[in-house]
Amino acid sequence: MLHFHSLNDALPVFKALGAPMRIRILELLSEAGDKNLNDIAKALGLTNSAVSLHMKILEEAGLVSIHTTAGKRGSMKVCRPLHSSLLVDMFPRKSEDASCYEDEISIGCYSACQIRPTCGIATCREIIGEFDDPRYFLFPEHYQANVYWFGEGYVEYILPNHLTAGQKPRQISLSFEISSESPGYNDDYPSDIQFYFNGICLGQWISPGDYGLRKGRFTPAWWPPGCNQYGLLKTLTVNEKGTYIDGGSRISGVTIHDLDLNYNSTFTFRFQVSPDSINCGGFTIFGKGAGDYNQDIIFKTYYCPQ
Repeated sequence: MLHFHSLNDALPVFKALGAPMRIRILELLSEAGDKNLNDIAKALGLTNSAVSLHMKILEEAGLVSIHTTAGKRGSMKVCRPLHSSLLVDMFPRKSEDASCYEDEISIGCYSACQIRPTCGIATCREIIGEFDDPRYFLFPEHYQANVYWFGEGYVEYILPNHLTAGQKPRQISLSFEISSESPGYNDDYPSDIQFYFNGICLGQWISPGDYGLRKGRFTPAWWPPGCNQYGLLKTLTVNEKGTYIDGGSRISGVTIHDLDLNYNSTFTFRFQVSPDSINCGGFTIFGKGAGDYNQDIIFKTYYCPQ
């Protein structure tokens, strides 16, 4: 899902979708999967140059990826859609804002971890230590991290609890940019990523892959081209009905009542990839200054007022 928090943030996408032919191209890719530029031009009755121009605009808006691969007669450019849905927060809902605490947690501010390679951690300026050495996840520099990845294990955060006496939580949500972790990168590399809140398993989401065919929108220029470049923006929500990904996909029956939260509670949240998972494909998280979304972990607590 492509998620924008304001109309202004989504403006490049609106412009890209302003041409009916570009919408038709996205529909074609969603129906038929990856296609090269020649196939798109033939299917839509366009010239190759016209298709190239449309695809450039869609790529700059973060709607598709384009990579070069070997063809029957030399190389060819293959196009792939990046998102299955689009969510834009048009206007703040005052009723929710009045009963919501919101924090942005730096991805490097984890309180505990257990990491196994392949792995690595970096700030927006440099790689911390060396690749595939879990020791560097405990170096003081980890607090400034903008991206990190591991093959299996977990990272855990202590989240702020702003509740006061008498306030009852009715929903919590966390938003983050994540992907799998393949050696190098691999767009088709599923990984079972589990989520825990206060030790309770909220369920899991299967990441489709580890993306590296293009630079992320905010990936630093110095970042190695053979490494993870960007992820998918996901929102995990726990409310009175269960636990959901992106609002619509229910991943478990764990409700906000099952968490038994109050103003005295310590809030802990864990990302985990278990070695006995069906798809043990690792984990990557991107923070501000990396990936496709310029954000860290956004944590919201919605509550009933006193």
